[in-house]
Amino acid sequence: MPCNPHRPAPSSPASALLFIAPDEDATSRLGAALAGVLESGTVIALVGNLGAGKTRLVRAVAEAAGVDRREIRSPTFVLVHEYEGRWPIYHFDTYRLHDVNEFEQLGAAEYFASAAVCIVEWADRVTQLLPTDHFRIEIKTTGDTSREFRFSATGPKSQRLVTRLAEALGSTRP
Repeated sequence: MPCNPHRPAPSSPASALLFIAPDEDATSRLGAALAGVLESGTVIALVGNLGAGKTRLVRAVAEAAGVDRREIRSPTFVLVHEYEGRWPIYHFDTYRLHDVNEFEQLGAAEYFASAAVCIVEWADRVTQLLPTDHFRIEIKTTGDTSREFRFSATGPKSQRLVTRLAEALGSTRP
């Protein structure tokens, strides 16, 4: 099954994008394409069940941005990891937080206001603290290593990213 970006009908702006990854190599290619279109100051909201591949996608994005693979880990027990690559990347995991106040006390607003790329795993647990304009990625497990990635925009900046990612994926189809 090929990597398949799906766009909405031409009459509507590309506010959503669906990508089918049949295996981890396709997820790595997706992460590289995503890293290629990201802008500093972007907040990415990752949503998906346990084992869906949220950290795997973060690893692919960070590697493509120049972060050493050995440095990239799930922040489940420390809540946030900071990586240096083409731009700083702040990788959050809200799974173990008791409530949104804990996330707020981490200084989430300050991180989001920075020039870094902020990636929040389990973002559905802290939706009310995310910036209005963030890039949402919903990941669905479809097999042992296959995943469905649904990208959506919540404002003008994330809209540009959806459009640019659709173009990048269209040019990298096998």
